[in-house]
Amino acid sequence: MRKRIVYVEHESEVLKQNPLGDPYRRSLPVYLPPLYESTPESRFPVIWVLAPFAGWGERYFNLSAWDANIIERMDRLIDEGKAAPAILAFPDCFTRYGGSQYRNSSAVGQYEDYLVRELVPFVDANFRTLPSAEHRGVMGHSSGGYGALALTFSHSDVFGAAASHSGDMLFEYCYQPDFPPAIREFERAGGLADFLHELMNLTHVRGKGSDWFKALNTVAMSAAYSPNPYDPNGFDLPFDPYTGAILEAVWARWKALDPISMAPGCVDALKKMRAVYFDCGINDEYNLFLGARALHQILSERGVPHVFEEHDGGHRYTNWRYEVSLPVLTQALSPQNG
Repeated sequence: MRKRIVYVEHESEVLKQNPLGDPYRRSLPVYLPPLYESTPESRFPVIWVLAPFAGWGERYFNLSAWDANIIERMDRLIDEGKAAPAILAFPDCFTRYGGSQYRNSSAVGQYEDYLVRELVPFVDANFRTLPSAEHRGVMGHSSGGYGALALTFSHSDVFGAAASHSGDMLFEYCYQPDFPPAIREFERAGGLADFLHELMNLTHVRGKGSDWFKALNTVAMSAAYSPNPYDPNGFDLPFDPYTGAILEAVWARWKALDPISMAPGCVDALKKMRAVYFDCGINDEYNLFLGARALHQILSERGVPHVFEEHDGGHRYTNWRYEVSLPVLTQALSPQNG
């Protein structure tokens, strides 16, 4: 693997005093393409690569046998002429609850502003970028795929292309199955407040089962989609913690932030995108292939150009899908295309 990852430190103003006490000084890894050093007069597109839930940017650097990470693939795709040279930036939007969904929330912090208002101009100021939406993209997997779509929907003036791999959408299918196991975990801990107390003092996750992770995910999504500064826990659950009955008013807040609900109102902006790509495996354990199909149908009916692909994989071990998305994004954002 080529040594073209530069680490820069950034001190955030918007994350200071965040309610969970998470760090506001964070490291930002930045991948520089081979031509960055050899052509010092050149400027390059930037693709922001968003990590999945319970991860941060460096997760994309994981090495494993019989596989290649995103950096190795990017190097090779550029060498083969399949991907255009581009800078990749890997932000850290991790929280004590496992993630932020890249949203602003009174329950965890202003992570949308952190990324869009602070990190984007920070990278443009410190690297030879092409600092415009026409040459700036965003991509990610799972929660990162959700963030890529949601940020593109809300900030088409900042991002001109997006790629989502197994992104969270069609919330009733991907999140609601977690609610009964979450209730069991909350009750095991003595209630939601006690579960949060345990979480804030957590030192390791060894031995935690799938129900615990589903409870964690439910907490994080509630903090992202239904924050409530007047609630002692900082957010509203979308269900009754005793019966599991869906609380329609809270659930409506969640659904308003579902890409399936957001997309119809963003058609004009989406039609201006240089590329919209998303995929999902038909064996996805969180039923996300149904959300991807629903989004494909919505965009097709409204004449929004996009690329949608299904594959036979599941939710994990999908690094090979970057073989498709990186060429799509880099070619679309290349200065050769205007």
